[in-house]
Amino acid sequence: MSLGLVGRKVGMMRIFNEDGTSVPVTVLDCAGNRVTQIKSAESDGYCAIQVAYGKRRASRVTKAVAGHYAKAGVEAGSVLREFRVAPEAAGALQVGAELKVDMFAPGQKVDVTGTTIGKGYAGVIKRHHFSSNRASHGNSVSTNAPGSIGMAQDPGRVFPGKRMSGHLGDVQRTVQLLEVARVDAERGLVMVKGSVPGAKNGSVILRPSAKAKAPKGGR
Repeated sequence: MSLGLVGRKVGMMRIFNEDGTSVPVTVLDCAGNRVTQIKSAESDGYCAIQVAYGKRRASRVTKAVAGHYAKAGVEAGSVLREFRVAPEAAGALQVGAELKVDMFAPGQKVDVTGTTIGKGYAGVIKRHHFSSNRASHGNSVSTNAPGSIGMAQDPGRVFPGKRMSGHLGDVQRTVQLLEVARVDAERGLVMVKGSVPGAKNGSVILRPSAKAKAPKGGR
């Protein structure tokens, strides 16, 4: 239950620390986050902040969503997400307010959610990391075969969940406990140490880590 930002994965690069060490980072563009709705326990049953990110043409927005944006007095966005927050955090914001990237600081632990790159139909070796059979000494056209999948007469069927070939990728994944390496408040960029799920220009959700340890001396 913490407020975060919606952003776009720009790509990867590296930055240098003061001692000259190279740090691989993923650049996230989180500029232009604006509050479109504040939900409360009295009216909606829970407390949350709804955030819009990006831009969308008026011809690409339905009348219902256009009315929702007009009521908030903000420009239509390409992504609409909400964050569950505490009641006191919701009371500190107003509809139409812009969320800045300076809510994150270098060294802070964050969780990043994105949609992984779709890889289409894949075999068991690529999808489940099976080992291939030997490619010599009489092995015939079964180098990358998954092997036997059947059962005996009892139960006589393949159990659900059997690891087989199929669609790989294009699923939502969250990488936890990533470290913020640098924050560019002027351009609205957050540089996260390490890799982030998804392809370039894909939408991501950046929020404070749920598993980060409390600072020493704190509660």
